[in-house]
Parts: sequence; C-alpha cells; structure tokens
Amino acid sequence: MSLAALTILAFSMSIDAWVASVGRGAGMVRPRLVDAVRTGAVFGCVEMVTPLIGWAAGVAASAYVREVDHWIAFGLLLAVGGRMTFHALRRSEDEPPVSGRRSLLMLLATAVGTSIDAMAVGVSLAFLDVNIVMVAVAIGLATFVMSTGGVLTGRFIGERWGRLAEVTGGLVLMGLGTYILATHLAG
Repeated sequence: MSLAALTILAFSMSIDAWVASVGRGAGMVRPRLVDAVRTGAVFGCVEMVTPLIGWAAGVAASAYVREVDHWIAFGLLLAVGGRMTFHALRRSEDEPPVSGRRSLLMLLATAVGTSIDAMAVGVSLAFLDVNIVMVAVAIGLATFVMSTGGVLTGRFIGERWGRLAEVTGGLVLMGLGTYILATHLAG
C-alpha cells in the first residue's frame, strides 16, 4: 500500500471519531488539554486495535464477521448518538454541560461504536497483501490526532454552540450507524 493510500485510509477512518470528539468537547465545561489527550488516546487505541481484530477475524472466518459487523456498529452508534442527543436536548438553557471528566465507559463505548468500520476494513485487508500492523498504527495515530483536535475544537465552540454541536454530533453518529447498516444491507 502506498504512503498516499495509507494516509487517506487512516484519516478517512478517523473522521467519525473526530465528529464524536467535537460533540464531546462541546458538551464539556472547559475541557483541558489532558481531557482532549485522554479522549484522543482512547479513540486512537481502540481504532488501532479494531483493524487488527478485523484482520484476524477475516483470516479466520470473514463470513461470520461480515454478517454482524454492520448490526454491531448500528446498535452502538445509535445508542451513543441517541444518548448524546437526548442529554443535549434535555439540558435546560441555564444548566451547564457536564464536566470534562465524563465516564470512561461512555467514552469507550463511543470509541468502539465509531471504530467498527475500521474492523470491517481490517476484514477486507485480510484478503490483500498489506502490512496490517503499519495500517493499524497509521489509523490509530490519525485518530489520536483527529480526536484530540476534535475535543479542543468543541471546547471553542462549546459555550456558544455547544448544545447544537452536541445534538449534531449525536445525529451524525446515529446517521453514520444507519448508513453503515444501509450500505451493508443494500449489498
């Protein structure tokens, strides 16, 4: 795989994590750099591991993984996006957004939900002659950078546009899950 193809693949796999991170940062009360780096690290690590899992599953039994990956992505992204949207809409105008130390479990669920597509890519890569470790590291690093930047971007738009960004992020996550499901079901 060429460097250009690897770079495009890595950053395209991290766009959904970036959207989720912008929404996360917008919903926080002044997220600090450590909050952004923590979010980036969780998203980056999960996004780095999932293509490896997909690749291993593709080598072992690609038919089984292909049969359920879109349902898993749909369910996780719908749940996380729905929760994000619900909490943003439920919060009153004078109620501040949650603090920067949101639940690690929620962060992990969001990271897994946005990385299912990377697992599917890993399955596909099992049938090609690529260095899966290099691909996984590139995707993980790109996602770390994009997610860290997403939280910081969300921080600056948070006070004025936080609720809108949080709702938009939630809707985008639900839309992404629906898109993944629809494209897999359409063949």
